[in-house]
Amino acid sequence: MGPNGWIGGSLEALGFNHLAFSFSGLVVGSMIYSLPFVMQPLLSSFQSATGGILDVAATLRASPMDRFFNIVLPLSRRGFLTAGVLSFAHSLGEFGIIIMIGGNIPGQTQVASIAIYNHVESMNYDAAHTLAAILVSLSFVLLLATYTMNKKFKPVSFI
Repeated sequence: MGPNGWIGGSLEALGFNHLAFSFSGLVVGSMIYSLPFVMQPLLSSFQSATGGILDVAATLRASPMDRFFNIVLPLSRRGFLTAGVLSFAHSLGEFGIIIMIGGNIPGQTQVASIAIYNHVESMNYDAAHTLAAILVSLSFVLLLATYTMNKKFKPVSFI
């Protein structure tokens, strides 16, 4: 992702900045790192949206694209919600990818997990505990909201 790498060099040749030590790089790195947390809920929701309803739509001459956009995607909204929240919550506390790609540039690439690390290194444990409690609370609220929303989105049974 740096200026000498093939991704960063290609971006610079196209007139963009390279991704190393930038907020955009943090977002891309976090997305790649959180991909397993996205794939599992999506895979489960896509597998649950198959069956008789797709066969019925096919007999009514719905194209595969129509079946996907009008049947599978609406039935998979729980999976999309869960995948998004799990990915965000996982990225919220991530440390390794953040420090390797973004570094620790105050005001630019410093995130909560790195701020906690800096507070611990400077022996400011009260600030570190406060930030850690905020992160744990935010993650808990996000997961609770996800489970609440998933209960409201009851699957529709057509058959």
